[in-house]
Amino acid sequence: MAVGTQRPWGFGWRSSQLFIITTATISLFSECFLFGFIVPILPYMLERRLHLDPSHTQTFTTTLLTLYGVISLLAAPVVAHFADKTPSRKTPLLLSLAACTSGTILVACSRAVWVLMTGQVLQSLASSGVWIVAFATLVDNVDGENKGKVTGTAMSIVGTGILAGPMVSGILLQLFGYWPAWSAALVLLAVDFFMRLVMIDNRSALPTSPDSTEPEQTALLADQSDHQTPTDGQKTDTNPESARGFYSIMLRNPQIVASIFNTLLMSTVLASFDTTLPLHVREVFGWGSLPVGLLFLGLNLPPIVLGPVVGRTRDHLGLRWPTTIGWALTTPLLWLMAVPGEDLSWGRLEKGGEGVYIGAIVGLGFAFALTRGAGSFQMMAVMHELESKNPAIFGPYGGNSRLSSLTEVPFTVGMVLGPLLSGTFSELIGYYYMNCILGMELPLFFSSG
Repeated sequence: MAVGTQRPWGFGWRSSQLFIITTATISLFSECFLFGFIVPILPYMLERRLHLDPSHTQTFTTTLLTLYGVISLLAAPVVAHFADKTPSRKTPLLLSLAACTSGTILVACSRAVWVLMTGQVLQSLASSGVWIVAFATLVDNVDGENKGKVTGTAMSIVGTGILAGPMVSGILLQLFGYWPAWSAALVLLAVDFFMRLVMIDNRSALPTSPDSTEPEQTALLADQSDHQTPTDGQKTDTNPESARGFYSIMLRNPQIVASIFNTLLMSTVLASFDTTLPLHVREVFGWGSLPVGLLFLGLNLPPIVLGPVVGRTRDHLGLRWPTTIGWALTTPLLWLMAVPGEDLSWGRLEKGGEGVYIGAIVGLGFAFALTRGAGSFQMMAVMHELESKNPAIFGPYGGNSRLSSLTEVPFTVGMVLGPLLSGTFSELIGYYYMNCILGMELPLFFSSG
């Protein structure tokens, strides 16, 4: 019987690994993009549209970015719990994208602080759903042979979203104005939504029928037959503690703990740029949104270009040395970018300050190419190793959504800490000492690893 076995139009390319990975990567990129997108526009919104005193701009910027991170952090475990209980990722992702689009429109149209904050809350709730489901989709479709190369490329592109957002919005705001700048975010969300509609998830690619179901899937679908009984070869979810024990199993692994620290520090550093860089260069160099956008471009290009190379290097050499080298370079570069415009004991850098700052930014871009995505890559490797030993350890649909939550939580904590720490310290003790404190986190990471 061939009931319901007709494949939908374009099944081959719509369900292909390349298209699914591309779609998931765009979804992840769009969420990171939206987080930083508002940064160069915020001074314009707060001072011109909401008519707030310019002296409050840094405080409101810190508050809004911190609020975004806190809401995402609280929502992530809840979203992940329910996402791993559904056989299809299509509906939750589409609903999350629709909510994210609504929140973005609300933020763009806001004429009052409470409307702006409401839009931020809606955006952050939706971003948790998009991130968790999209990352789980990515993990579902990455095979072991090319894991490093594919993950390295994908997560490098995703990580650039935090910095590409302010780069694009800053350039568009200065060249074309307020609404053309926001159109870029809405177009990206529209493309994301369309690709997710077109994509066919392999978890629900074909109508289920006994004749067309693969053997390993049949073992998990107990209702296929009234007389089906478990055998030794059919590993169903017989362990009632499997789903509840996901986090306890993973967090007992020292590699997972190191991965969490790496992800936390990476997102903290990236988010700190969004909060302090635009205002700092405006005060020290008199630069507007266009130069700010180009600075973020300098942070973005090296990871994009080097992503596949770094991924292959991780496949051959492992994660330890590339990641260590990246963090070792980051500490002095964070200090160097804080030197221009600062009165130090040995004097003040009067000439060439702009060149030093730009050079430090580009150098950080190369360092970030070695550290971005390392935590996610390691978590995926550990989970796949555990599932290869016991396919039912994390339940009938696996643990990919909860793995997404495990990457989302430290990433989001960093998105909270980055604006909170950098914004607060920048106001209290200045940009120079703020960067020094941020750089001090990195030796702590090495000592804990």
